[in-house]
Amino acid sequence: MNKPKQVWIDCRPWAKKRVLAALESGADAVIVPPGRTESVKELGRLRTVAEDGDLKLGRAVVEIEITSRADQEDIISRSKNRTVIVSGRDWKIIPLENIIARSGEVMAVVESLPAARTALGILEKGVAGVVVKSSSPKVIADIVRLVKSGREKLELTRVKISSIRELGMGDRVCVDTCSVFRPGEGMLVGNTGSAFFLVHAETVQTPYVAPRPFRVNAGGVHAYTLLPGGRTSYLSELEIAEEVLAVDPRGRTRTAIVGRAKVEKRPMLLVRGRAGKKEVSLILQNAETIRLVRPGGKPLSVAALKKGDEVLAHFSSGGRHFGTKIEESIEEK
Repeated sequence: MNKPKQVWIDCRPWAKKRVLAALESGADAVIVPPGRTESVKELGRLRTVAEDGDLKLGRAVVEIEITSRADQEDIISRSKNRTVIVSGRDWKIIPLENIIARSGEVMAVVESLPAARTALGILEKGVAGVVVKSSSPKVIADIVRLVKSGREKLELTRVKISSIRELGMGDRVCVDTCSVFRPGEGMLVGNTGSAFFLVHAETVQTPYVAPRPFRVNAGGVHAYTLLPGGRTSYLSELEIAEEVLAVDPRGRTRTAIVGRAKVEKRPMLLVRGRAGKKEVSLILQNAETIRLVRPGGKPLSVAALKKGDEVLAHFSSGGRHFGTKIEESIEEK
């Protein structure tokens, strides 16, 4: 499973303004001088990295400025059992590719958005995270947004609807998040762990129902939804404060936090789609407000759905073991 990338803000020397910027932007931690952890906690709940912090600097986390090949080997060795913060005077001549290819938890010090983008993309794997050294709240916010929104990009496929069948009553799950979905965005949900429809969020105004842009009426309790890091979860097992994956029509993803998951009995509908030999299916609530996503991002209500319509789906190879992707042949029907 791929771990979400981290973004820490370096607040040394102590700078309350930078801590507030870290809190407001959603950074994962701040590096502070000794004796400042309580000052951070007075401002909000945020992990600290310090000699006396939540993560102990010098023990769980070490800092190394790379100036020679010996430093490179030291970083690779230490990163096997702790997090190493790597800095350098000239990133152009530092073999960061070699470090990433052979190391564990390595975070790169960056001062700008372009530098962060480069570090996160090296070898299509990138560093485990970045440590931001900047006094600009805008730079901090921009880099945090890059890390949080750029964690994954998925391939979406056009599928043609092959059948729609009304079913009886069933238990379906509404996922209410702490984020506002944009038009075209939704969650990937499927009857199996290898094929998912993009189910549109309730962002559409209708004459009968007000929009609920934080909500995805996702499907039956048995269905899988794709989570950050390539994991899956049954809809019935989603809990408050868990992270789910918001996906747009181009496959770009961001995380959203579950605020509530509602299970209610409703009339259900089975929808099947095909792309060549690949098939995707999902049992959804039979209601006008439930929508899939057309290529291009326009929502399509299941009430208007017909055979031959094109919508977006995602296919994944391999099997699942307790929600984690494994290389195993599994057939689901």
